[in-house]
Amino acid sequence: MGIPVILDCDPGIDDAFSLAMAVASDDLDVLGVTTTYGNVGLELTTTNALRVLDWLGSDIPVYKGIDQALLGKVVDAAAVHGATGLEAPEIGPPTTTPQAEDAISFLIRTLRESEDKITLVASGPLTNLAMMLRLAPDVAAKIERIVFMGGSTDYGNDSPAAEFNMMCDPYSAQIVLDADVPKTMFGLNLTHQVLVTPQRKQAMHDLGNDTGRVFADMCGFFEKIYHSLGFEGPALHDPCTVAWVLQPELFETRSMRVDVETNTGLSFGRTVHDIWNIAGKDRHTDVALKADAGGFFDLMNGLLGRLR
Repeated sequence: MGIPVILDCDPGIDDAFSLAMAVASDDLDVLGVTTTYGNVGLELTTTNALRVLDWLGSDIPVYKGIDQALLGKVVDAAAVHGATGLEAPEIGPPTTTPQAEDAISFLIRTLRESEDKITLVASGPLTNLAMMLRLAPDVAAKIERIVFMGGSTDYGNDSPAAEFNMMCDPYSAQIVLDADVPKTMFGLNLTHQVLVTPQRKQAMHDLGNDTGRVFADMCGFFEKIYHSLGFEGPALHDPCTVAWVLQPELFETRSMRVDVETNTGLSFGRTVHDIWNIAGKDRHTDVALKADAGGFFDLMNGLLGRLR
């Protein structure tokens, strides 16, 4: 048996990579996929999760989560990911449907019933996890770690200060950060080190299978916005979380206190990192600072190469 994990995601192009890596790995036991709003609305993210898993031949169950932030307006990233969130025509419509049980109930039930602690891998807004912790605070004791993509130690991408996932629901993010659970954070400062350069895109295409070719083509759609921002290629934000669970040695982390700005204004949604422990609070989050990008792509391509 592999490491028991639940993936909480909002597919999204880079989430599709996370799903594929998790499906391909013999070292993970994926108990389920829970969906949230984010890159596009909940109906589309749920459909996209089913599309990817069905196309890959996986029977991992999908559970539909919450469709908006605890407070505030709904935002999305369709301008980056496309109107459907996953502009990949070769990955057709889903052949299965989400489970009848909702994501929050599934998370609470699975954690309570599990004999082993479970790692939660979150790559969208943290609303599902926050609601779970509010409704059933006892499940925190059954969580091995929350590994999440969100925030940044430097600049934002949804505002000058804030990263998209944090901006979607900073109140939920603070609930998760306050939970007495080990956490590992992958912010923009790290994920912008993991770029699909033209050479890496070609290597993906050259894997010789449908997955390599289709996922390389998805990067082609994704890269337009990154080129306009001066990047050499798109950043694979979300798969860093799965990569860390599989090979944490690929990343350098530093333990620190992290909070989220929930007051409205220029810094709304910004993550604040107490590197020097000035506030004297618990250093509850391991923040990823450096990536072995070459090692990451070796791992990812090795996994994608196992698929159809």
